[in-house]
Amino acid sequence: MLIIPAIDLKDGQCVRLKQGLMEDATIFSEDPGAMAKHWVDKGGQRLHLVDLNGAFAGKPINDSAIKSIIRSVNGEIPIQLGGGIRDLETIERYLDNGIDYVIIGTAAVKNPGFLHEACYAFPGQIMVGLDAKDGKVAVDGWSKLTGHDVIDLAKKFEGYGVEAVVYTDIGRDGMLTGVNIEATVALAEALTIPVIASGGITNLDDVRRLCAVENEGIIGAITGRAIYEGTLDFAAAQKLADELSG
Repeated sequence: MLIIPAIDLKDGQCVRLKQGLMEDATIFSEDPGAMAKHWVDKGGQRLHLVDLNGAFAGKPINDSAIKSIIRSVNGEIPIQLGGGIRDLETIERYLDNGIDYVIIGTAAVKNPGFLHEACYAFPGQIMVGLDAKDGKVAVDGWSKLTGHDVIDLAKKFEGYGVEAVVYTDIGRDGMLTGVNIEATVALAEALTIPVIASGGITNLDDVRRLCAVENEGIIGAITGRAIYEGTLDFAAAQKLADELSG
């Protein structure tokens, strides 16, 4: 089980949002590269980056911050990145620069053909990000709820060849209220590709609960606010996950 530190980028800084609200951002660091190295040094085995400005603008915005993270990590661990990725050229540039996995979210829902093309062009490097509330998928930085059922959509995208699904429970994200284990397991059970949980992880009990269902196909959990505000000791969390997984 991977415990994956999130680095959310807004205006070149590391921030966390509550329930996706850009106006409710807390700045945790003004040096994204140093923050990335911090998590590597603490035992991180993968990093999760989000270009928040990009997610709202529909195009990459935080390029310099992303490049500083890639330089500081220097290939030690894989990096996955989402936010504002709408065309194959952007994917190719990110992969060439050193990103290992690209996460397509809103564009996958609005333009499934693009996701299909991306999976064909870059096999093994495309993940899909599905953000849901009460089982329905949201798009555009969570500002719009669609009628799409998250499991139905995930199964469709699995057929396209996505590497994994990053599943966020919008109601839990940034609220420190615990992971929605039931919904995450239901999704993982419906798929053969891995699921990465996101949203709500708060403490070591959440890590234990996730590790208990790892065999359902949940390979990791993304954590942000908890490790920045100190309710979760990241190094202890990954150590516990390694022990319970192995």
